[in-house]
Amino acid sequence: MTNNFISDEAAPVVGKLSVIGMKGCEEITSKIDYYLKNFRSDENEETYVTHVDCPRFGTGEAKCVLDETVRGHDVYIICDVFNYGVTYKMYGMENHMSPDDHYQDLKRIIAAMGGKARRVTVIMTMLYEGRQHRRKGRESLDAAIMLHELVNMGVSNIITFDAHDPRISNSIPLAGFDDVQATYQMIKTLTRNVPDISLNKFDTIVISPDEGGMQRCMYYSSVLKLDLGMFYKRRDYSRVVNGKNPIEAHEYLGREVTGKDVIIVDDMISSGESVIDVGRKLKADGAKRIFVFSTFGLFVNGLEGIDRAYEEGVIDKIFTTNLIYRNPDLASREWYCEVDMSKYMSLLIDTLNHDETISKLLDPVNKINALVEKFNNK
Repeated sequence: MTNNFISDEAAPVVGKLSVIGMKGCEEITSKIDYYLKNFRSDENEETYVTHVDCPRFGTGEAKCVLDETVRGHDVYIICDVFNYGVTYKMYGMENHMSPDDHYQDLKRIIAAMGGKARRVTVIMTMLYEGRQHRRKGRESLDAAIMLHELVNMGVSNIITFDAHDPRISNSIPLAGFDDVQATYQMIKTLTRNVPDISLNKFDTIVISPDEGGMQRCMYYSSVLKLDLGMFYKRRDYSRVVNGKNPIEAHEYLGREVTGKDVIIVDDMISSGESVIDVGRKLKADGAKRIFVFSTFGLFVNGLEGIDRAYEEGVIDKIFTTNLIYRNPDLASREWYCEVDMSKYMSLLIDTLNHDETISKLLDPVNKINALVEKFNNK
């Protein structure tokens, strides 16, 4: 296996490659390591993974210990700050790691390197505090503060997937920030799991569940040559529930959906209430089947609500990636389809380690066109 994104006259690697998978990222790190070894066919390299340990004291305090040197290495740290499946003991009690706990461990890993690495890239699969990306009145701007902290600690590049608002990169204009999409992998998984779908504008439509997600839906609509619709959220700004203004209703703007398959595209499913409400309205308007593309499936209130929506015929399939921790019960759900991103991540790492451009990886329009043409002909 070779990496087709590396030119025949590729520049030498920046430094010896080291991949660090933080707690909870062991599975995807192992897959990335497998693909990297296949790309490079380096018999002298048993693994590209550098092991670290972040033990905790009984009080909940922690430290990081590097098991081997990274002096002069090109280091890639894979971080899932939303992995609540990782636990630790504090005063004898079992605690689940929060995003804050994971982020502190990330800083500990960078600090343990002592500035000896040649280059440090953080692959933060879902951006820490990404939903706190802009200031409204007297409140914190957590995502920007986090990015500044990492850059000040010597991180040269930050890679994230489907940022809630990619304009957060403006907070660090002199540092590297790449916002990567899972578009090609989503479409590929759809064609494999729903072989009878018809990818033309007469049978299928792309819909955004809110105005904030229109940009990513416009891309899907463009590359698939499908019509585009949108819901906008009518909120009650007079009160705040669970940190946000509650949604009173979803209003639809777009072409008729009667008899059509619908692809709803969003960056995340939090509780799932919004996507279920949108699904009900689309079904009431005559939609045929409803498929949901969501890079991150958080399901913070459990899976029961989605189960009921599936039993009622509101939702047919939900596609989410393996970029963050998934509820173990997801694998048993008929409505769930996992989108594997490990090969794509290994391509990003391999290409960057050679100091090559990742432009084609960030905009895979040619690959999508070839995939859709092959699928339609089949």
